[in-house]
Amino acid sequence: MKKGIHPEFYPDAKVICSCGHTFTVGSTKKTIRTDICSACHPFFTGEQRLVDTGGQVERFIRRLEKSEELRTEELTRVEAEKIEEKAEQETAESAE
Repeated sequence: MKKGIHPEFYPDAKVICSCGHTFTVGSTKKTIRTDICSACHPFFTGEQRLVDTGGQVERFIRRLEKSEELRTEELTRVEAEKIEEKAEQETAESAE
């Protein structure tokens, strides 16, 4: 192995999870911060809960609300067109 090209190895690197759990591992970084670990991940804990990574749940809810909003706008537009067609037919019948 060439000397001077390899990163320094820390056999007692500290891993800190957002849940508060800490443990040590071997790494090239002195401290590692993570969002989820084996102490809080639903697969290991057996709990059923949402793990929101990067706001995915919020993005999904926003998309769902937007699609419902578009659907209601489309329905009101179609209903307005039907009312206009009916009014046109009535004016055409009364003109005859």
